[in-house]
Amino acid sequence: MWRVSTTPKGRSLNPSIDIEDVGFERGAHLLIKHALRDVAPGSRLAVRSRAPDFGVHLLGWCRAQGHRVEISAETPGLAWITPGDAQANRWQGAERAGGQTGVSPRADDVAEHAAPAWGLAARGALVEAGGPDFGFALDVKRAIWADDIAHLYAQAQAQQWNPDEAIDWTQPFELPDEVEDAVVQVMTYLIENENAALLVPARFLGQVHPHFREVTQLLALQIADEARHVEVFTRRARLKRLRMGVSTVGGQASLKTLFEEGEFAIASFLLSVLGEGTFVSLLRFLQEHAPDPVTRQVARLTARDEARHVAFGMAHLEYQLQHDPGLRGRLALAVESRYDALAQTSGLNEEVFDALVLLAAGGWSIRRIAEGFEKVQALKEDMAGGRQMRMKRLGFEQDEAKRLAALHTRNFM
Repeated sequence: MWRVSTTPKGRSLNPSIDIEDVGFERGAHLLIKHALRDVAPGSRLAVRSRAPDFGVHLLGWCRAQGHRVEISAETPGLAWITPGDAQANRWQGAERAGGQTGVSPRADDVAEHAAPAWGLAARGALVEAGGPDFGFALDVKRAIWADDIAHLYAQAQAQQWNPDEAIDWTQPFELPDEVEDAVVQVMTYLIENENAALLVPARFLGQVHPHFREVTQLLALQIADEARHVEVFTRRARLKRLRMGVSTVGGQASLKTLFEEGEFAIASFLLSVLGEGTFVSLLRFLQEHAPDPVTRQVARLTARDEARHVAFGMAHLEYQLQHDPGLRGRLALAVESRYDALAQTSGLNEEVFDALVLLAAGGWSIRRIAEGFEKVQALKEDMAGGRQMRMKRLGFEQDEAKRLAALHTRNFM
């Protein structure tokens, strides 16, 4: 008979386990590991087994785990295991990757600096010492974080949509050739800008330390948004036409300055706060003046996504400016430098401008074209006013915000 006596704390002085015919190829090690947890210091675990080659497998396993083992020479299938300290030593020098978290992160759960040794470990995990350094460039909280980021991520996740279900691509409509061509040209322009809006966050995504998981999740959804936008703009452009519109050197040059920005905060400012904020105005303009129901649906849904991107960009920059007021000067310098770099380019291509005028006009009469032109001018003023308002929220003085808003690229993005 096997007897077990325990200490006051519940740890066994003479524990034993009978694993019957379960061998190591069927999980015997789990049973033994579980039993060893209750072995008091200075005691040993008696193990009985009827599994073939039990002794051989037990010897190998104990050697790998750092335990001492004695196999009975008199009783087949009986052995005693004295726990070693190899497992305890394994966790010497280990550290927690931040605090334990629930569904929503608390301020004290997220470390201000994510240690390189934490690697890909889950936040709150006990990380064994000696692991590889992944070298994540964005490993400081203030450089990427935003207040209420868990809510921003949940909102983005809840507002994902399927182009096949959200847009009725089969709605019948016929437009005059020149109006359809104008839609195609605007869609072509939107596609290349959304390609930039996809690739810029994609460049930074792999640099964010996984400890800041809400940021990586939100950026991943933002990238998914832009990929979906490229899809729906392409589908609308080719709904009635085989050929796309034109792409100009000035537009590509403007987007290249976005793609080459190496600092996350400045890239977020130029792309989300200025560029995508401006595009929200453009997409709402298209929704209002769309000549067909499909274009109207496309503009409405993509504008909603872009507004979320702006919200994250603003929240991130407001958070970082609280900790680094000097960032404001770098943001202003980035706008000025980009303006200087693009001074010799043509900005928004004439075909896109003319297409917007025609869509706003809704016809070719002199009066309508004049009205369409005025509506596009009003759109540009609305864009500039929106940029100015967002910069004031970031702490820029009125005159400075107005000046910098006026320097934003004429390509809109």
